[in-house]
Amino acid sequence: MTPRVAVAAVTFDRPKELAVLLSAINAQTAAVDTICLVDSGTTPARSIAAGHANVDYVRSEANLGGAGGFALAALKAVASGARWIWMMDDDAEPADPECLATLLREAEARDLEAVVPLVTAPGKPDRLSFFFRLDGKVTHDLAEVEQLGFLPNDGHFFNGALIRSDVFFKVGLPDMRLFIRGDEVDFTLRLRQAGIRFGTVTTTSITHPHAFEETQHVFGARWHVIVPESAFKRYYYYRNRGYLIRRYFRVKSLVADVGGYLGYFLQRRDLPGLMSWAKAFSAGLRGKGFAPLEDQKF
Repeated sequence: MTPRVAVAAVTFDRPKELAVLLSAINAQTAAVDTICLVDSGTTPARSIAAGHANVDYVRSEANLGGAGGFALAALKAVASGARWIWMMDDDAEPADPECLATLLREAEARDLEAVVPLVTAPGKPDRLSFFFRLDGKVTHDLAEVEQLGFLPNDGHFFNGALIRSDVFFKVGLPDMRLFIRGDEVDFTLRLRQAGIRFGTVTTTSITHPHAFEETQHVFGARWHVIVPESAFKRYYYYRNRGYLIRRYFRVKSLVADVGGYLGYFLQRRDLPGLMSWAKAFSAGLRGKGFAPLEDQKF
C-alpha cells in the first residue's frame, strides 16, 4: 500500500511555471494526496491552483521568502497527516511521471528518512543545476555523479526532496529568518546533526534553473566562491553564510570564505564589492541583519 504523500510547494509570480509543476505532480504514477501551496506573489495564483482539486492554497500577503514559504507549506503538509512530504519550488518540474515512485522505492530500499533526486538544468539534461564536490573539485557533470549511484548524507534541498513527516519533529522547519539562500544548507546541517538517514539517488531527477554563472573560481579548480547576480541575492547569501558559520562553528568555511572573497574582489580591484560582502558577512557572523524584507537595505 502506497503511503500518503503531501507536496509542500511555494510560488512567487511564476504562473506559467506553477501550472506546469502542478500538472506534472498530478501526472505522477504515485498519487499525491494533497498539494500545500504557499503563494507570496504580488499577483495571487488562485485561479491556477483552482484547476487542481487536491491543492490546499494558502495566500500570504507578506513575502516570506523561500525559507518562510517552505516552513509554512511543510507545516501544512505535516498537518494533513501525510507520511511523506515532497518539497517543490514553483520553477521545478519532475523529470518524468515515475519520479515520486522512484524516490519512495529508494527510500524504502535504503531505509532513508529523506531522499533527494538529482537536479538537472532545463534544456541541458547532461548538466546538474547545482554542483557536487568530488575529490575536492566541483562538478556539474551528470554522468560523473550518476555513476556513483547513491551519495549518502549529501543532497540539494529543497527542490524535489522527499522527507518523512516525523523528520520535521526532530529537526524543525526551515528557518524563516534566512529568507532565501542558505535555508537549505541550514536544514541539511540539522539533518546531519540529528543523525537523519538521507542522501541523493541518481536514478531520478527534477529540472530546476541552474546557477552556473554564480560559481567563480579564485585560486584554481579547488577554490571557488559564489557571487549571485543581484545585490538582493548577494546580501542574503553573504549574510546567511556568516550566520551559518557562527551557528555551526564552521572553521573551514570561515577560512575558505574570507580567503576566497578577499582574493576574488582584490583580483578584480572591486572595493565596493568587497565592502558589501564584508558588511553582510560580518552581520551574519554577529547574528545581526535580520528583518522583514521591507526593512532591509541593499
